[in-house]
Amino acid sequence: MLRGLTTVTFYSPDFEATKRWYTELFGIPPYLDTPAYMEWRIGDYQHEFGVVHSTYAGSELARTADPDTIGRPAGAVVYWHVDDVPAALERLVAMGAKEHDSPRDRGTGFITASVIDPWGNVLGLMYNPHYLEILDSLKEES
Repeated sequence: MLRGLTTVTFYSPDFEATKRWYTELFGIPPYLDTPAYMEWRIGDYQHEFGVVHSTYAGSELARTADPDTIGRPAGAVVYWHVDDVPAALERLVAMGAKEHDSPRDRGTGFITASVIDPWGNVLGLMYNPHYLEILDSLKEES
């Protein structure tokens, strides 16, 4: 039933600052940039990372957002594969994120951490051996 991650959506009241921050993090500007929503395609699988301007929370555009949770950590944590969790965490903290969960060895090669971006969204980091195995198997098929 669940076939894969399509879009991760964050919220921000300061759209221009958010655009600059994530553009610096990803190394590319958003490919979609409107007054209400911006989106990047990132990573090995070009997953979509979107940001909704929080003034639209509760509107038809962002009907899944709970306006009372915007600006503070809430909801699920989506983990993004990184090759070096401590280095990624250090970079994000240097950019102004706050450490939410310090690096943890989850066993069998899995390491996680998370930060809270300057707008209260939780960004998960994970070294995930399964991610790399799948990526390698897809490269072998092509």
